Amino acid sequence: MNIAAYCRVSTDKADQLGSLEAQKGFFVEYAQRTGHTLVRLYADEGLSGTKVRRRVQFQQMMADAERGLFQMLVVKDISRLARNTVDLLQSVRRLKALGIQTLFLTAGMDSLGESEFVLTLFGALAQEESANMSKRIKFGKRVNAQRGKVPNLVYGYRKSPGDCFHLTVDREEAEAVRQMYRWYIQDGWGAGKIAAELSRRGLRTRQGRPWSANGVSRILQNPLYTGRVVNGKQEVADFLTSERRDLPREDWLIAERPELRIVSDEDFRAAQALRAGRAKALRAGRRHSSSHLFSTLIRCKACGWSFRRTSRTYRNTYVRWVCSRRNGQGADQCGNAASVDEEALMDALDAHFRALLGDRERVKARLRQALRRAGGGGAEEGRRLREKRKRLERTRQKYLDLFAEDVITRQELEEKLTGTRRELEAVQARLEALEASAAGGERLEAVLEDVQDLLTVRSLSNGQMRQLVERIEVDSGGAVEIYLGGGNA
Repeated sequence: MNIAAYCRVSTDKADQLGSLEAQKGFFVEYAQRTGHTLVRLYADEGLSGTKVRRRVQFQQMMADAERGLFQMLVVKDISRLARNTVDLLQSVRRLKALGIQTLFLTAGMDSLGESEFVLTLFGALAQEESANMSKRIKFGKRVNAQRGKVPNLVYGYRKSPGDCFHLTVDREEAEAVRQMYRWYIQDGWGAGKIAAELSRRGLRTRQGRPWSANGVSRILQNPLYTGRVVNGKQEVADFLTSERRDLPREDWLIAERPELRIVSDEDFRAAQALRAGRAKALRAGRRHSSSHLFSTLIRCKACGWSFRRTSRTYRNTYVRWVCSRRNGQGADQCGNAASVDEEALMDALDAHFRALLGDRERVKARLRQALRRAGGGGAEEGRRLREKRKRLERTRQKYLDLFAEDVITRQELEEKLTGTRRELEAVQARLEALEASAAGGERLEAVLEDVQDLLTVRSLSNGQMRQLVERIEVDSGGAVEIYLGGGNA
């Protein structure tokens, strides 16, 4: 009789692949001993038994069964064919309809000669074992997360094989990370431009590949570079489908690891604020660009789109900025025909900043006064809020420990955490507002110090200009309004 065999291991680790080879040898020996002809052996490596749709070899086996390639399928035990009872029964029924026997060798069970009840019972046991395994894995991951488990492969760090909890900073890669943040925050570069420059300089990712915009974006979003190891953002909601769900922020497990810091908290917050602002601008039809000094800073007051830089040469070269919507889509899309001369705009800004810096101490005094009014004792409030956050986190962790020890149910856990979550969200929101206010004041004072020695805005990059100017608006009559960080110029 022509027979086929199916085997599977759930991971691609070396010891499991060794088990796969042992299973293959088992079937070859079985065919020789019984006198059957083993026409094909199907083997899936590193795939879960709870889902058959992702197993390429399994799907090939069922297709070959439709073509009548074999008359009997042999499997070592039920869990190798499927750990999902429904998939198991459907697969066996489909083979039975084709006149193909399914023999589970360790159980000595022929699906044609045994009742489906027995098969269902064995399948349910295999599924339950998979469910228990999922619980053990989830519990182990949570314990490791609480201890501050670190990623296996992350740019900027090195990790010893087998060590799940320690990283060391790679000096050269750490400097590359800092440079990415400087380009992004100070120079206004986008992730794509940063990736291109890194690749041009011969720098490669940890996998040895050229940099991509997505790779740079991941680095600009990863709090690990501030010395915080964040685990537990998601959990498996259903072990049968491997469906994952996002967990609320207050349930994340954060371990403070100051020895891993590469960038400052201020730079990290600035990068997140820039990302959020660019995403919002993109949704509003204003694509971020840093190609020119005023790129995406000049906006049309009529339609809200950014102005575009245009250049015309007739005896002399004239550079003007016009509404990109009207320029690209026509006058019927925007009625603002005004244009802004680039030289005149730079002259106006130079004059304004010279006047502003002439009375720099008065400006700084007014800035500090405004920040004190806005902060309202922010340092003391911040201390109280951080103490309250610690108390709430201890309370939350106590309930999580009770749940992990099966003292309370999931429903009881949710009920107990409801109020704690709301309080934590309110505390965190207020803390972030205080930090943003303080950071904003520090940045504005630093900008005033840095700009004092500038002779002209012509020497600035687009990113530096953004630190001085929030936006420039132009109406249909050609009137130009320049908004600095704190108000109308």
